Amino acid sequence: MEKKRKKIVYGLSDEVVGVYAISIVEMPAMEADFIALSTDQKVFLKVDKERRMLFGAAMIPDKEILRIDKNTGEEYLIEFPAQTIVNASQQFMKDGHQSDHTIEHTLKLNGMTVVESWIKEGESDKSVHFGMDYPIGTWFVGVKVDNDEAWAKVQTGEVRGFSIEGEFAQLSKEKQILNEIEKVLSSPNN
Repeated sequence: MEKKRKKIVYGLSDEVVGVYAISIVEMPAMEADFIALSTDQKVFLKVDKERRMLFGAAMIPDKEILRIDKNTGEEYLIEFPAQTIVNASQQFMKDGHQSDHTIEHTLKLNGMTVVESWIKEGESDKSVHFGMDYPIGTWFVGVKVDNDEAWAKVQTGEVRGFSIEGEFAQLSKEKQILNEIEKVLSSPNN
């Protein structure tokens, strides 16, 4: 029998900033690796030394992400609804955080810039062309890598995906219930 864990659903409010940086990490919490775009755009996971682009998921809607409280050791799940992701992606761009990056959430990285940002809206999305199979509502970014050390870590596989850094507000139980109702009503089976 699987252990029951507390789940926290996050949103945005006037008191929080949302996403303020994107980190390149070995083990992305979203469990989504990025791809390094090759010259032949039909072949992925090859390196194009001239373009030096990474494409991948920054946030996936309604994905349960395991977290552990550092003080108590308690395991819990967090989740971001689709509308929170839309709002966070827009706020990230409006606030000018395109060049705010870290590696493994510790060291600030220069020479990396989000040059593409989009929310998947359908099955003919650019992400599908790249071979990334994530749900509608996923926030994708394309990052130009001009940092030689970071690019070397991509080539060796030391870093494999994106992880956001940000501040979010815990949604009330009422808002969580409304999000669940919206999800059911907007599902293709209804």
